[in-house]
Amino acid sequence: MHNQTTDQAPTRKVYPSDISREQFEKIRPTLESARKHTRPRTLDLYDVFCAVLYLLKSGCQRSMLPSDLPKRSSVHAYFTIWKQQKAGQPSTLNQLARSVPAMVGARTPACSSLMLKP
Repeated sequence: MHNQTTDQAPTRKVYPSDISREQFEKIRPTLESARKHTRPRTLDLYDVFCAVLYLLKSGCQRSMLPSDLPKRSSVHAYFTIWKQQKAGQPSTLNQLARSVPAMVGARTPACSSLMLKP
C-alpha cells in the first residue's frame, strides 16, 4: 500500500520529462526495493522520480530544481540510493534506463556517473 495517494498530492506543473502514473506503477517495485524500509515515506515517490528525470533530461543543477517538485535534498538522497551498484549489478537507474522512455536520451548516458551539484 502506498503512503500518499494522488488525491493527497498537491497539483504541480507537468514537465516534458515526466512519465505517466501508469508507467510509474510498472517500475515502482524496482524503485521501492532499492531503499531500506525503515520508516514510512512522506514523499510521493512518483514526484521524486519525476524530479530525477527532470534533472537527467535538463542537465540542470539540483539547486535549479523547480519549487513545485520535492526538495532538492530529498531528490538527491533518492538519486544517491538509486544510482548505487550492488554486488556487480547495474544500479537501479541503469536497470530502468532502457524501460523508461523519459530516461532514453537523457543528457548523461550513464546515469550512475551523473553528479548532482548543489
